[in-house]
Amino acid sequence: MYRVAERLGVADYFVLVTGLNRNHVRALENELHVRAKALGERHQPLEGQELHWWVVMDFSDVVVHLLQPEARAYYDLDRLYHECPRLDWESLPSADDLHAAEA
Repeated sequence: MYRVAERLGVADYFVLVTGLNRNHVRALENELHVRAKALGERHQPLEGQELHWWVVMDFSDVVVHLLQPEARAYYDLDRLYHECPRLDWESLPSADDLHAAEA
């Protein structure tokens, strides 16, 4: 996950996710859609959903890129945004943690 707000101005964060193949990218997209919807989050219409080579889910402040390995290597977004601060997503609280803290 990259903090891109200072560099791009179109979003605060880019999340790059590699799916193993077309079906895996489709499953990741579906799962993210279902979980976001359950939390009341909405995304813009999907880009790249036809081929599931590179699917973009735009949640305004956070843009999620779901890529097959070949697409990730070809477009090399990690190189493009290597100067942006990188965040360790595993250290961030989960939605369950945030909801438990609110209760």
